[in-house]
Amino acid sequence: MKHLILTLEAPLMAFGGETIDNLGVTRDFLSVSMLTGLLANALGWHRTEQSRHQRLQDRLIFAARIDREPYGRHPLRDFQTVKLRAKDQGWTTRGIPDSRAGGSATYDAPHLRFREYWADMCITVALRLQPAEEIPTLNDLVKALYNPARPLFIGRKTCLPSTEIFTDVKDGETVLAVLLKTPLSCPQEAPERIRLLWPEGEGETQTASTHSYLLTDQRNWHSGLHGGGRNVCEGAVETCRFPTPGSDNH
Repeated sequence: MKHLILTLEAPLMAFGGETIDNLGVTRDFLSVSMLTGLLANALGWHRTEQSRHQRLQDRLIFAARIDREPYGRHPLRDFQTVKLRAKDQGWTTRGIPDSRAGGSATYDAPHLRFREYWADMCITVALRLQPAEEIPTLNDLVKALYNPARPLFIGRKTCLPSTEIFTDVKDGETVLAVLLKTPLSCPQEAPERIRLLWPEGEGETQTASTHSYLLTDQRNWHSGLHGGGRNVCEGAVETCRFPTPGSDNH
């Protein structure tokens, strides 16, 4: 089966988890809803196309691997404050300014919140679509990632990628097997053990240490709410198990 290999590398990136009050935390690995939004943005879809987004999320099967752990191993916490008024305008990824409607002010006082980010992190993703022949296909995703309809970001609009996201196409029976035969993006900076996340049933017997759990990283694109869950596995393997860059592992 064909799989796409993606590289997510940026000065800052965020993988949003459950928000508590005004604290937006970041998880260790990207969510299926975030990956859906990233690909849909590259394809030029609008957020109002709920059925398209929902179907793409339902078809996505992917695994993620942390090639370079974030700087300091702890998230950065950003304190944000804003007071928006009805006539305030801001630039969007569509290339045109967008304004707010309503009364004389949207808030009586500044809106305060905290947001967490990972710094200087690098993640490799292996993904496939099931069924493979349905539109969009993997080839459609490759074309969109090479020439995205809008600027891409990794988690939040401030998190711009520092390298091309699409890397390669590889064959494999499971997403984990594909990651295990894909060279590390930055082997000189890799830790002794590489952490991975993958869906349950996609190759967990190939790792020495594994624990499984229910991950609530899905989105109901019709309602806009998060809360759907899927069973995933998390494990770690020694860096020496991965092939060296430039070797033929297709």
